[in-house]
Amino acid sequence: MSLKIYNTLTRRKEPFTPLVPGEVGMYVCGVTPYDVSHIGHARSALVFDVVVRHLRHLRYRVTFVKNYTDVDDKIIARANQLKIPIAELTTRYIKAYQDDMAKLGVTLPTEAPRATEHIPEMVELIERLVAASVAYVVDGDVYFEVARFPTYGRLSGKNLDELLAGVRVDVNERKRDPRDFALWKAAKPGEPSWPSPWGPGRPGWHIECSAMAMHYLGETFDLHGGGEDLIFPHHECEIAQSEAATGRPFSRYWLHNGFVNLGAAKMSKSVGNVLTIEGLLRRHDPEAVRLYLLQTHYRNPVEFSDEGVLGMRRPLDRFRQLVDEAGQLVPAEPEPSPDGAFLGTVAAHRERFDAAMDDDFNTPQAIGALNLLATVLTDERDRVRAGTRSGRDFVKGVDVLIDLGKVLGLSMRGNQSERAQVFEPERRARLDALVQERDAARRQRDWARADALRAELDALGVIVEDTPVGPKWKPKARTGP
Repeated sequence: MSLKIYNTLTRRKEPFTPLVPGEVGMYVCGVTPYDVSHIGHARSALVFDVVVRHLRHLRYRVTFVKNYTDVDDKIIARANQLKIPIAELTTRYIKAYQDDMAKLGVTLPTEAPRATEHIPEMVELIERLVAASVAYVVDGDVYFEVARFPTYGRLSGKNLDELLAGVRVDVNERKRDPRDFALWKAAKPGEPSWPSPWGPGRPGWHIECSAMAMHYLGETFDLHGGGEDLIFPHHECEIAQSEAATGRPFSRYWLHNGFVNLGAAKMSKSVGNVLTIEGLLRRHDPEAVRLYLLQTHYRNPVEFSDEGVLGMRRPLDRFRQLVDEAGQLVPAEPEPSPDGAFLGTVAAHRERFDAAMDDDFNTPQAIGALNLLATVLTDERDRVRAGTRSGRDFVKGVDVLIDLGKVLGLSMRGNQSERAQVFEPERRARLDALVQERDAARRQRDWARADALRAELDALGVIVEDTPVGPKWKPKARTGP
């Protein structure tokens, strides 16, 4: 099965054919860094992280661009509120966002431009629009004239009459039409500004992404993504200004992820029901968060619950245990009789996983295929433990689990990574020593001493597991703040 993608622009699944065979240009709208990021930002980041991972799994060479909108009304207001320079504010929250993304295991973009780094490109694009008579200047402001782009509204499904009747717009009598949107804003006291042919000012929000996308990917590229809240007006305006300037299609495929809801309500800063990534990761394993958010198809809304995230620890621990045991196993040489049925079943689950991901990045079905594969691997591991199999085929099967897990951004090595993240080196050394001491007590049948050491380890926040290849420990699952 070849890759099919649901294109918001056409409202149907379409076979994916890149402009350049073997290469993909992809742009995703990034954050406006005026505050810490929330779970909605996490979901969008994880969705497009998996899109990039799967495209690379399919052997595409992906150029992935994700911007920072570092000049904006909200940024200006927040910097004034905190009485700090705008650059200090945006740098602070870009760093916080990058830290959050690192904890979630999100792949770094190929390019991560800041809007303020590309003002000349924005000015040049606006000049093209003015020269084409689809934009006009009023007292240092520049507006795009929506009526001169007849297909405006095709992405969102809105028509111009509906927009005039119902869309929420700023009251501005200087506009020729209330639907027109700002490309350039004349400088105001206390705001940052840059020179332009129309006087000092700053770019409008929409023109920033058009200029950055075309700078890195060309006038036409393959994929454009973002949250569904960006369909209108942001992405609608991007299409209009880009295509009016170039006369060419802007992005060929448009992908949009659904919202994250808290309870029955859409998350919103205005009503104060925002769950920050930082707060979320204080309570939960990052990969459990990832797995939970990917359990819902990216185009559908997610109903968030802490209990749901905690429930992801069970499949994660099973994946990790299988990987740990395969990593510590020394199979006999050679396998007495390779199990064709077992390896065939592993291959079938790989095919199910790939087919799910090729069907518009269907991560719920892909996770289901991983769980089925883990069940097959657990049965083979039990045969290895019983001595009826050497383990060579088991290791091959676990290699498939690891390979497919990477497409979803799962390291499959949570036990070791958690040890490295949660405990300092001195404490890890002490825990390792206690585990070995307990193992020695068990071998000597000193059960009282072994139980006392297990209790001590429990008090230190770890669980000890006795496996066929020796004891190992892992941090207890976090169940609350």
